Amino acid sequence: MLLLREGFGERPAFDMAVSAALLRRVAAGELPGALRIHAHAPAVAFGKLDALADGFGAAVDAARAHGFTPFERLAGGRAAVYHEGTLVVGEVVADPDATIGIERRYESTAAVLVEALRAVGVDARVGAVPGEYCPGDFSVNARGAVKLTGTAQRVVRGAAYVGTVLVVRDAARIAAVVDDVYAALGLDLAPETTGAVADEAPGATIETVTAALLDAYGRRHALEPARLDDDTLRLAAELTPRFEV
Repeated sequence: MLLLREGFGERPAFDMAVSAALLRRVAAGELPGALRIHAHAPAVAFGKLDALADGFGAAVDAARAHGFTPFERLAGGRAAVYHEGTLVVGEVVADPDATIGIERRYESTAAVLVEALRAVGVDARVGAVPGEYCPGDFSVNARGAVKLTGTAQRVVRGAAYVGTVLVVRDAARIAAVVDDVYAALGLDLAPETTGAVADEAPGATIETVTAALLDAYGRRHALEPARLDDDTLRLAAELTPRFEV
């Protein structure tokens, strides 16, 4: 599996298009599976259901008012918030039965995340916290009290993308944006359920959490450090308008 550390968080629509391009190329057999792990710039990823909501325009304005760039997410789910203290983890896997394997991939990803977070000292558990933003059965929380990660999937014929947002630090900044965005969308939310790894394990950093993730993924896959190739970047440029808001 290719290990790709390049991120384009300052251009979130393009960054999302890179993952879409990898998904398309892995599905076509042009590339092996890939794992992307990188930090991100301030942004809000909106889902298709968000775009259909009456308050979508107001939610986009709220994101921009906080200095967060809006874009559309590749996988399902509701609005998710990124900033420099978050990690984006995207796994692209070839799978001829991609639709059948959805729950299995959720379970596998949650197990990797729990393993990595426990390694840095977090009481990490799988499951949604009541009132969390972008709720999901395979969210990873701390102590059963605050959400640390959310995961969603995009499935195409022959491959799947499993995307995770992990909050390492500055939970209050995430909560402030989520509160305003979700209020505009008319979604219930308990801001106090938004957590960060560093609040649970003082001293944890983007670097230490990344290392723990690589260790956990490395026990499951043979990771081959690589760089994004020109064909993938060209395809991503073509796909970028699809993710712009």
